[in-house]
Amino acid sequence: MNILVTGGAGFIGSHVVDAYVGSGHRVVVVDDLSSGRKRNLNPKAIFYKMDVRSKKVLDLFRKEKIEVLNHHAAQMDVRKSVEDPLFDGSVNILGGLNLFEGCRRYHVGKVIFSSTGGAIYGEQESFPADEGHPTRPISPYGVSKLSTEKYLFYYKEVYGIDYIVLRYANVYGPRQNPHGEAGVVAIFANKMTHGRQPVINGDGLQTRDYTYVSDVVWANLLALDFGGSDIFNVGTFVETDVNTVFRTLRKHLRPNMEEHHGPAKLGEQRRSVISPDRLFRTFGWRPGVGLEDGLKETAEYFRNAGGKRA
Repeated sequence: MNILVTGGAGFIGSHVVDAYVGSGHRVVVVDDLSSGRKRNLNPKAIFYKMDVRSKKVLDLFRKEKIEVLNHHAAQMDVRKSVEDPLFDGSVNILGGLNLFEGCRRYHVGKVIFSSTGGAIYGEQESFPADEGHPTRPISPYGVSKLSTEKYLFYYKEVYGIDYIVLRYANVYGPRQNPHGEAGVVAIFANKMTHGRQPVINGDGLQTRDYTYVSDVVWANLLALDFGGSDIFNVGTFVETDVNTVFRTLRKHLRPNMEEHHGPAKLGEQRRSVISPDRLFRTFGWRPGVGLEDGLKETAEYFRNAGGKRA
């Protein structure tokens, strides 16, 4: 199968590319390398350094005979989306529309879209949130992801393009960029590796659903064989607070490092955890890597390679 993966030099996208290549697919990667890294690129993939908003992307659908679009490229920083919602909307909404127009023109049958299971639900009413939970994003980033989901519904209804939306929880693991994607696991691991003090916002009891990257990759593999269109949460059912993340990483990287708390971030979501039950019932998917093992693997990556820049 000919698969276009946008953001294929980034954290999650590069792991997805590796899995697709390993499964025998022909993979084309589009990435502008604004946060992705050349060293993440699979040597067997065909690479184009390109912005997803560029009209040149449309030619790739024809030239490379694309059959499936896996769309991971995004402006992923929630804080940046608040500071500059125009840029966030330009990349995440207009970039997505540009790609979907390529799918329409060149008869691509399926889109797999990486959405967010944290930001899209906003302050949750129930825990864990399933796909039927009200979507009330409180950041432009969450709004842009929800908007893109709605556009996918439009392209399905009008042009017959199937879509699989994967709403990720807080994904972590090797290759995460501590500078561009701002995941707390990567930030803490990077600082500890270099002997710098991580700062925990507020009391550190704010919770997230931390999901290891290999489990997310498995969902992307399963999505290739799914017939039809649907939305799936990709998470663990488990809430973990920031203090636990810090203490676990400290054990593996800097056992004697003190725990330092700073001011709470205004507007930061207090609790976030999602239910992947629909994914389990449809595919038999279950999270395979627990937090302790996942953080150990992530710590090892940052110890050996995480400090290097592309």
